[in-house]
Amino acid sequence: MIAIYINSIVVVVGALIGLLIGSRLKEEFKQVVFASSGLVTLVIGIKMALETRSFLILLFSIIVGGILGYALKIEPSILKLGDWLESKTTKGNQKEGSMFARGFLNSSVLFCSGAMSVVGSIAAGTQQDYTLILIKSVMDGAMAIIFAAAYGAGVIFSSVVILLYQGFFVIAGDWIAPLLGEMGLAELSASGGVLLIMIAFGLIDVRQFKTGNFLPALLFAPIFSKVAIYLVQLFPFLS
Repeated sequence: MIAIYINSIVVVVGALIGLLIGSRLKEEFKQVVFASSGLVTLVIGIKMALETRSFLILLFSIIVGGILGYALKIEPSILKLGDWLESKTTKGNQKEGSMFARGFLNSSVLFCSGAMSVVGSIAAGTQQDYTLILIKSVMDGAMAIIFAAAYGAGVIFSSVVILLYQGFFVIAGDWIAPLLGEMGLAELSASGGVLLIMIAFGLIDVRQFKTGNFLPALLFAPIFSKVAIYLVQLFPFLS
């Protein structure tokens, strides 16, 4: 778990640096930070989405995951959690609280949606290979600076999500890795990329998506990939 602790700590340090920078920025410069972080997130999201092995699987994962997420009202629940965390840690106004919750949600999705989170955590748990997680830590720390400068202190609490999410894959890696498989990891990463594109569109004021409601897509992507593999084995003409 040491690599996961490092990843979480680096995000906290990066977020604190971002808060220091953000507090010194004028409003027009904050807009530059939003635009820059949005464009970088967009590039990352597109790169991840294009890793899909099947756009049909990607499409169904996003649709089914989104429908389930909206039915369960996942995003409002996460934002309420963010607002609660904000109320317990600062005395910000309502507008600041909203930014706090949005920063908590978006940074959590950013740091945990890629295949590197899963593969690196499994490698750390099963092989004591920390290389991927340490590389990811550097990337996450840099993005934490940018996101915290834009959103505020909510980004700090994404470190807890990293600890829980990646820690799960460290502990359960031995039996999860075979279930996911190479294709499942690719589709999980691609679905995460689509979620990052949604976040990016919000940052650059193209359109605001309820990204949190699409989080179940990360679960359905590897499931649908397994179904696709099974169907191809039954009906080879589908390949």
